[in-house]
Amino acid sequence: MGFSVNTNVDALQAYNALAKTNKATASAQLRLATLKKINSVADDTSGYNVGKQLEAQNGIMKAQLGNITDAKNYLSTAESALQQITDKLNAIQAKQVDADDPLKDSASIARDIRTLASEIDSILKNTNINGTQLLASTDGSTPIADATFDISGTAFTVDFAGAGYLDSATLATAIGTGNLQSTTDATVLDFDATSVASNVRSALGRIGNLIQTVNSREEYLTAAIANNTSTISSIFDADVAMEQLNATKGQIAQQIGTAMYAQLNTAPQNLLSLF
Repeated sequence: MGFSVNTNVDALQAYNALAKTNKATASAQLRLATLKKINSVADDTSGYNVGKQLEAQNGIMKAQLGNITDAKNYLSTAESALQQITDKLNAIQAKQVDADDPLKDSASIARDIRTLASEIDSILKNTNINGTQLLASTDGSTPIADATFDISGTAFTVDFAGAGYLDSATLATAIGTGNLQSTTDATVLDFDATSVASNVRSALGRIGNLIQTVNSREEYLTAAIANNTSTISSIFDADVAMEQLNATKGQIAQQIGTAMYAQLNTAPQNLLSLF
């Protein structure tokens, strides 16, 4: 093998090896500092794209979970109000039967019924969330339009009122001064509240079905978010133990490589002994 001063090939090779070691060590140290396996798109282009797509999906699904919470609050508020109305309608029907007893004071019973009807009327007019009426308009006569929530990328319609389940206009009429709040005791005592109570129970059944739907969707979204998060973690998160091993190995390799490069870089000095 010839000896050359101008071009020290061995030193160049040692330099290249040291540069690679420095780069690998710096990469491991950066991953330890950030706890991320991908710190630049260049680290893993396809993995970066997939991970960001999953993050976008997670953001959408988390927003849908927020919509589900609002939908459940909407439904739960309406359910609570309708349960109160049902209880009062049941009490009204019981009092009407009680009034058939000739030993009872039918006039007092009629007043009790009017009071219950007035409470139902108040519930109808005042059940709202953030100013949005849930059962009827503030005058108690107009059915409420369906509410729509995005819980799955498509519209989820809450349609227990004004869609054949709760006829708030008919209910308001039954509760009004022409019937259960009439000034005439006979009208109050003889009014048939059975169909009205059935209408309210129908709405409650519909609310129960809607809550089942949103609960099922909530379970799916929660599981999907967890699965996506796991995949995102496998793509972006650094294996800290492994990176620590790589960093330690790299630091040792740097010291050895630097020493060997220094020796090889000064190797041509041996030629001076020939002169």
